[in-house]
Amino acid sequence: MTAASARSRAQRTPHITSAAPSSPAPPRWRASRIADACAIAILVVVSAVALMTFRDYGLGWDDYTHAEYGGLLLRLYASGFTDQRALSFVNLYAYGGGFDMIAALAAKILPFGLFETRRLVGAAVGVIGLATTWRIGRRIGGPAAGLIATALLATCPLYYGQMFMNAKDAPFAVAMAVLTLALLRALEQYPAPRISTKVLFGIGLGLSFGSRVIGVLGGFYAFAALALIIAVECRRGDARKAARRAGTFVLRLLPGLLLAYITMALVWPWSVVEPLNPIRALLYFSHFFEHPWRELFDGALILVPDMPRQYVPQLFALTLPEIMLALGIAGIAAALVASARAADPPERRAALLLLVLSATFPILLTVITRPAMYNGIRHFVFVAPPIAALGGLAGGWIVARAAACGRAAALIAPVAIGAAMVPPVVDMARLHPYEYVHFNHLAGGAAAARERYMLDYWGLSFRQAAQALVSFIARNHEAPARHPHWHVAVCGPHRPVQAVLGPGFDINWDPREAEFVIALGEFYCRRIDAPMIAEVVRDGVTFARVYDIRGRTVTNLLTIPAPAPPPPSAPSP
Repeated sequence: MTAASARSRAQRTPHITSAAPSSPAPPRWRASRIADACAIAILVVVSAVALMTFRDYGLGWDDYTHAEYGGLLLRLYASGFTDQRALSFVNLYAYGGGFDMIAALAAKILPFGLFETRRLVGAAVGVIGLATTWRIGRRIGGPAAGLIATALLATCPLYYGQMFMNAKDAPFAVAMAVLTLALLRALEQYPAPRISTKVLFGIGLGLSFGSRVIGVLGGFYAFAALALIIAVECRRGDARKAARRAGTFVLRLLPGLLLAYITMALVWPWSVVEPLNPIRALLYFSHFFEHPWRELFDGALILVPDMPRQYVPQLFALTLPEIMLALGIAGIAAALVASARAADPPERRAALLLLVLSATFPILLTVITRPAMYNGIRHFVFVAPPIAALGGLAGGWIVARAAACGRAAALIAPVAIGAAMVPPVVDMARLHPYEYVHFNHLAGGAAAARERYMLDYWGLSFRQAAQALVSFIARNHEAPARHPHWHVAVCGPHRPVQAVLGPGFDINWDPREAEFVIALGEFYCRRIDAPMIAEVVRDGVTFARVYDIRGRTVTNLLTIPAPAPPPPSAPSP
């Protein structure tokens, strides 16, 4: 075994500190095989559940628009770039459309409807993210860490719920995970990454930047990790050698940058129409570009550009499962300590720093800059995989320490960690198919969070609500009396309702000519004094209501949001 390969293996050992217990090779080999088999089993189970349930998920506010964008991107390529509508389509041209394009192509092949196909493709991309997180956890902390990281992410409602229907943030999270894995491999092989690593790096960077322009954060993480290696090697007395090795590393990655540009161009063609378009997109998204509205946060109705600094960290604390939160924080702290320990190889320290930055920097950036915040933390799904990986690192260390304490402790530790993942799974089963609205037990669950936070901001419950209206009409053999079609007033996204109801229904916001009303259970939809046909309820939370307003006068579906309370004044000196 060469010194380089020995160091490579040492960097992948499942310890955070140098005090990891040792054990004979055969038992450790068996434990590794068992951990890997269990991680693969999780991937298989999640895939099977997704295959059985992907049709349960409704449509959200953005589904039709994204579906149109995917179709236009296919037409752009099929027409030899003569049909360029995709390059100016609403504001989606400023986003990458790789997921939308793949889903549109899959819909032409698979025997499902367009939106069912989108859900299935989303699930497939989500499983790829789980597999990538397994490899990240395993590479940084060993087989046990990889298993725990996979289980943490699979039982995270934020990730699992969003992967089915979030066309921007969930694919971006997976792309960033791929980039993170590539960077970890490159740091492990420093200063001469292998060809496979350069290919993975190019694909990950291209997909990340080509999905959302904030993929530029990956470059910042890589720069910080490289700077740490250079600083450590310079402190050891040979600055010229450190600079030479860093230059070699950057030069070896240049082919990956070329592949990244090609990948970005494929999934985001607008980005290469003009060289400065990515910068224009970054500037565009650096300012809130819509008319501000109010959302519910911590019991107050607040304009989205005025959300408090604690918005993102508070929602992470209240929505992540407790075990993921606890292990994630422990992993972040331990990795920070280990990245500062001079006895460890600089490549290992840089890898730990990169992973910590991936999990924490986006959150810290929002606290510092205070941008417009809305729709919960769906924009931060990409932070979940590195948090899970760091949680796996901490969990792997706990399991290793327990194994050093005897056979009983070696059995109790993994069982206890696994048992702590059961409550979020139970919560997701109760909320299905609205897993993404989950609040943990620190928040009192979704029922307690209803009056303080937005829950079904995607409007997924309208699918079930519209189905209930169709069943009611069929069951009672009803026919419209005043119009050729039924008129339905909808408080929430209209197109998801229209997709279920079909052409025999006219949909609008005005209830004055309507026979029925479908309304979300969110704060901005008025409770109506009329017979209720159906409610969509999960775990004590009403997500949507269907009213029969025939013979009643209803003039408005919306509440009038009260202004947000002013911040408390500073005490007088």
